[in-house]
Amino acid sequence: MDDMGIFLTDIAIENPAARGLQVTLKGALVDTGSELTWVPSAVLESLGVAREERTEFQMADGAVISRDIGYAIVHAGGRRANDHVVFALPGDTPLLGARSIEGLNLRVDLPNKRFVAAGPLPAMAAA
Repeated sequence: MDDMGIFLTDIAIENPAARGLQVTLKGALVDTGSELTWVPSAVLESLGVAREERTEFQMADGAVISRDIGYAIVHAGGRRANDHVVFALPGDTPLLGARSIEGLNLRVDLPNKRFVAAGPLPAMAAA
């Protein structure tokens, strides 16, 4: 999509408190420069995801905005992970953020604009 390694992918969102129903977002932006995953508020509300707190975000242009966040299971790249998600407002771009990508144990293959397995998870060696 551009030279910064951003591309589009399909993701699905699920409420961890009501497993089974998932809503798929087609063409969500994969943005390693964004910390959290942004999902339209209507999608999260339809799944019954609760608003847990309000958080400030600094946009690329320097503006600071506030959005609610909650907890959801994010599905992408054939994997799933529980994470914080932002209740995106109309005009906000739905995107898969760096923290979800890491939680999914994926990394971004920038030249090929795709996900690859990140390999074994780091852990402290047994004493």
